[in-house]
Amino acid sequence: MSTGTEAPAQRRRLFVLLPLLVFLGLAGLFLSQLLSGRDVAEIPSALIGLPAPQTSLPPLEGVNLPGLNSKSFAGRVTLVNVFASWCAPCREEHPVLLGLSQDKRFTLAALNYKDQPENARRFLGDLGNPYQAIGVDPAGRAAIDWGVYGVPETFVIGKDGKIAYKHVGPLTPDSVRTLLLPQIEKALAASG
Repeated sequence: MSTGTEAPAQRRRLFVLLPLLVFLGLAGLFLSQLLSGRDVAEIPSALIGLPAPQTSLPPLEGVNLPGLNSKSFAGRVTLVNVFASWCAPCREEHPVLLGLSQDKRFTLAALNYKDQPENARRFLGDLGNPYQAIGVDPAGRAAIDWGVYGVPETFVIGKDGKIAYKHVGPLTPDSVRTLLLPQIEKALAASG
């Protein structure tokens, strides 16, 4: 003989089990992502393959270099490095940038992010200037257009003016050898 209390009792049991089922589902999802072998530190960019954002930033005062202008990217591979004098990892990667500046197959340009001009000049004066152009972005508006998450970041712009690669974080000799240089070589080999 069945009473009317079985249906509410089943609903209560389901209600009690529901949080456990949701937890197990989320745990399974996280575990599958963890075991996927994907580098979770890598931050994808939605701009890869798209034209570099239209940018026209004024030059850094007191440094005899042009500002950053996206029109100058056409027909030449360009590395755009986002840096700031207040950024400790930027200091770490600076010797690597000085080394890259010796390679004349591409242009090394900078976007100086939310910095004081005198601090940026002192930074470059103390450590050396690897750049051929430096655009100043005091409010960080251009960096938003570029999809910058933080400094430092480095972009490879192909001869076609499109973003070919984005490196988040400081460049190291290892990351240049294994990640950046292969992307530069690919961009140099592509027709403009």
